[in-house]
Amino acid sequence: MTQPTPIRRERTYLAAALAAAERGWHVFPLRPGDKRPALHGEIACPGTGDCAGEHRKWEQRATIDPDRIRTAWSAGAFNVGLATGPSGLVVVDLDPVKARDPKGTPDGVISLQALCERTGHAVPSTYRVRTASGGHHLYFTAPPGVRLGNSAGRLGTHIDTRAHGGYVVSAGSVLPHGAYEVVDPTEPVPLPDWLYAPLAPRQPCRALMAAPAPVRSSRYAAAALRAETAAVAGAGEGVRNWTLIRAARALGRFIPSGDLARHEVEQALNSAGLRAGLRESECRAAVASALNWSIANNPGRPA
Repeated sequence: MTQPTPIRRERTYLAAALAAAERGWHVFPLRPGDKRPALHGEIACPGTGDCAGEHRKWEQRATIDPDRIRTAWSAGAFNVGLATGPSGLVVVDLDPVKARDPKGTPDGVISLQALCERTGHAVPSTYRVRTASGGHHLYFTAPPGVRLGNSAGRLGTHIDTRAHGGYVVSAGSVLPHGAYEVVDPTEPVPLPDWLYAPLAPRQPCRALMAAPAPVRSSRYAAAALRAETAAVAGAGEGVRNWTLIRAARALGRFIPSGDLARHEVEQALNSAGLRAGLRESECRAAVASALNWSIANNPGRPA
């Protein structure tokens, strides 16, 4: 069998990128034969072009501009990444069973069918792509006025979702073990309410939003807790993670001395991180790590 030439492959990927952009879906290049972005990282950022002034990540650089797409894909046979947030999409990712899973673990397709049975709904007919691993991506238009993030397992075993802060590999892309192919060209339908409900942003309780002074805290520690949580909640995109980590390290020094309780700090910072737009899993991991570091480096008050 005659293998496609490099130029022919590049044209195929370019056509896939342009086709996605025509739908209003924002695309960016992925490494050839891979799922990782083919863009420089922050450390290697040259500070020119799209990054003039400040480093821009893949979600910010994703585009529907055909001229920019042609320029990007003229440099190689790049796979196509699709930024779900800017594209106004929520993609439900149904993963296959993995080798390490216990016997009897359902795959994403079976888990979705079970969810449909429990809620009394049929599996939605919408734009669907079969992934290189044999899974499926179901495309939905995002609810207006709501900023959904990514999720893992919230809808069921081996079901993830991608929205703001996430991306999927677009149809037309190829990995060493398979290709991404459209199996249902139906236009994406709105995300059903029964799928949106478990994905809806969780509202922090008023007590956490107000960051009240813990009962055992000193006046200085209580003021620090209020100030740091306010800083995290108001942090913009690009600095949210670092602001959260810095706040946790600053507040962690009050824990060994007994001025603040760890669970109170974690609750307040996790709530503030959610209000800033970070994912719940991101908040918990960052806060726990930063508090551990701070506690280890700040001995408690002498007896």
